[in-house]
Amino acid sequence: MIIVSLLILLSLVILYFGANWLVQGGASLAARLGVSPLIIGLTIVSFGTSAPELVVSVGSALAGQSALSIGNVLGSSTFNIGVILGVSAIIYPLLVKKQLFKLDVPVMLGSTVLFLVTFIDGKITFWEALTYLIVFVIYMTYIIFTSLKSKKKDDDEESFQKTKHWLIDVALIGVGLAGLIFGSDLLVKNSVILAKHWGMSEALIGLTIVAIGTSMPELATSVVAALKKQSDIAIGNVVGSNIFNILLILGAAGVISPIQTKDINLLDSVYLLLLSVVLFFFMRMRRNINRVEGTVLFLMYIGYFLYKLLM
Repeated sequence: MIIVSLLILLSLVILYFGANWLVQGGASLAARLGVSPLIIGLTIVSFGTSAPELVVSVGSALAGQSALSIGNVLGSSTFNIGVILGVSAIIYPLLVKKQLFKLDVPVMLGSTVLFLVTFIDGKITFWEALTYLIVFVIYMTYIIFTSLKSKKKDDDEESFQKTKHWLIDVALIGVGLAGLIFGSDLLVKNSVILAKHWGMSEALIGLTIVAIGTSMPELATSVVAALKKQSDIAIGNVVGSNIFNILLILGAAGVISPIQTKDINLLDSVYLLLLSVVLFFFMRMRRNINRVEGTVLFLMYIGYFLYKLLM
């Protein structure tokens, strides 16, 4: 167990440096291309930081571990809003672009409702999973097309420092993503060993340990972005990751192998929807997420986490 604990600490160090390089490369690339860092956060960064969830959920579905697959996505998405955005806002109040509460957060809410409706019977069929993927492709096509069409710079974009060459941006993003995926995999594997040693169930491991572990890239990336006062990447990373989690990851997992489990409580889906609605409300009130609101989101997750451990 001592070696396992040391490997967990090592994984956290790798995650920190990976996130730092990813944010630096992503912000520089956004400034160089003339597109909003929000788009970079919603696409490149979100896809990269969601890679661990994709690997774990698809692998779990193929292995017949549906509870782990669904639990990972639900737990990770809940953690993203409650802890990652909560902690990021506590570090530095996050400014909210109009696009977020007019398009992206509503899509995230709609994705959660779609999951809630289709999974109410405890399974995701091939056709339901295919619907997830179709909605995902439509959403991604729209935001990429509109961003390339407008190429309007945000007011705060001038504060982002470019590297000397675009190849450096790509290298930073690539190395950063590799570090995040490797660090997350190292963290998850060793955390599951500890969890099983403590006698936790598959569903609970998915909702808590694995979900938190696979969310470490998002946490590291958004916290580093908040420290660098880059709200677009901090928020876009989380919102984009939640959309990826449900539409792409569960869609891909369900198409490959239909998912069915009775171990995931309906409350888990409802709580994710509740957190999403609270986040949307905070964004609409002042077009920012301040420290008080970040604390509320964080405490909401802590309450949920303790409930899952004690139930």
